[in-house]
Amino acid sequence: MAAADEVLTGGMANAGQVVRRGALVDRPAPSTAPALHAHLRALAQHGFDGAPTPLRLTEDGREQLTYIPGDVALPPFPGWAMTEEALRSVGDLLRRLHDTSATVPVDRDIEWPRSLADPEGGTMLCHNDVCPENVVFREGRAVALIDFDLAAPGRPVWDLAMAARYWVPMLDPVSAAVLHPADLDVPARLRILADGYGLSTEERAGLPGVIEQATASCRAFVAGRVAEGDPVFVEALSERGGWQRWDRLQEWLVAQREIFTADLRK
Repeated sequence: MAAADEVLTGGMANAGQVVRRGALVDRPAPSTAPALHAHLRALAQHGFDGAPTPLRLTEDGREQLTYIPGDVALPPFPGWAMTEEALRSVGDLLRRLHDTSATVPVDRDIEWPRSLADPEGGTMLCHNDVCPENVVFREGRAVALIDFDLAAPGRPVWDLAMAARYWVPMLDPVSAAVLHPADLDVPARLRILADGYGLSTEERAGLPGVIEQATASCRAFVAGRVAEGDPVFVEALSERGGWQRWDRLQEWLVAQREIFTADLRK
């Protein structure tokens, strides 16, 4: 690695393997890279400026994309990333992505990742991993999404549910206290995210249930990585309370479902 290279931190799947070289980012290419690059270019052609521009694929299995300047929230998450303005802007950015993605046909000739994909499928390519480490901010507002490795066809509300898990966050108080400020008003923050997105009345009624589905998918994803012996996920599971944490979280989501639903209707 050259002296001028900067290793970009954040995330778990490609930890230590993402490098910035001036105006470009060099990182491991996902198996879907050719189709994904075509999709990202089409998004840009249709006016969406909130994603990196693919530059090239290299012979050693890596990809190069434009670097998007700005701030990325890393744990423990800073105060600026937890403001209502930041939360609302994440919803707005995701809505702009979806509105543009709806105009771009999904390549059905390749196998998109299923690990965090909507089990019901869909006609739109969703990001599926809108966590703080994958959102670029400027002046306190979300301006771009990065790391589309887990993108797959799905429903827009699934993508929003995945984002809500991280950004509200949809965590029981014990789990949330590990990385987030204390006393967050979860129902109110879920409503703010939905408002920023412009979620319809019909979809609001179903959002809490979709969040429960998404949480179950995330647990299965972690279980798969742990079963494979992935050291990053094994360590994270141990540090964050093991499977008891996941049990507690799922029980809490079910117990709070009516509260979330009522607040979303305000």
